[in-house]
Amino acid sequence: MTQIDSRDLRDVGKTRPILENITNKWSILILTVLCTKPSRFNELRRRLEGITHKALSDALKRLERNGLVYRKVLPTSPVSVEYSLTALAQTLQEPFIALYGWALEHGAEMERAQEVYDTSRVKEVISPNFDS
Repeated sequence: MTQIDSRDLRDVGKTRPILENITNKWSILILTVLCTKPSRFNELRRRLEGITHKALSDALKRLERNGLVYRKVLPTSPVSVEYSLTALAQTLQEPFIALYGWALEHGAEMERAQEVYDTSRVKEVISPNFDS
């Protein structure tokens, strides 16, 4: 794994707006789905369980504006639209696939950590430690 030198973090202000655009909840999932193949709007919506029509529409517009998604109007009746990754977004495929794999591999471990944390917080509320 590549290490980040603490001196490299002086540029964190430059990277924050970029990372915010690609790592929000729906964007990363949309881009991960599009890594597999171009998709139409309703297919994306079906694959992204829980996303609203508005949230998907807004996210696709934002991704298109940022040069990550290409929107192609198909000559069908009725007219339909297909979304695919741009060349720029394709450079994100490897890290997104790795992140998706990491989530599948370690998701249960994180859920257990959350349960342990939540249980310890409930115990603290019930019997707070006044020694600290």
